[in-house]
Amino acid sequence: MEVLKVSAKSVPNSVTGAIAGVIREKGAVEVQAVGAGASNQAVKAVAIARGYLAPAGIDLICIPAFANVVIDMEERTAIKLIVEPR
Repeated sequence: MEVLKVSAKSVPNSVTGAIAGVIREKGAVEVQAVGAGASNQAVKAVAIARGYLAPAGIDLICIPAFANVVIDMEERTAIKLIVEPR
C-alpha cells in the first residue's frame, strides 16, 4: 500500500489530488501524519477527497490507527489513516 506523508505545511487540496490518484490507481492509500497540525491537514484532505470522488461512484472510508515512525533517529507516534473505497 502506498504511503503519503503529510506535514502541517501540506496543502489539503494537493494531498486530496494525491489521495484520489492513488485510490484510482491502486485502490487504497495510507496517509501518515505526525503532530496536531499535520493530522488536521490529513483529515481535511481525506474529507475533501471523499467529496471529490463521490460523483464518480467511489465512497471512501477512513480507518484511523497509530504507527511508530522514525524521524531524525527518534521514534515518534504518527496517526495513520487507511483510506479505501467501501
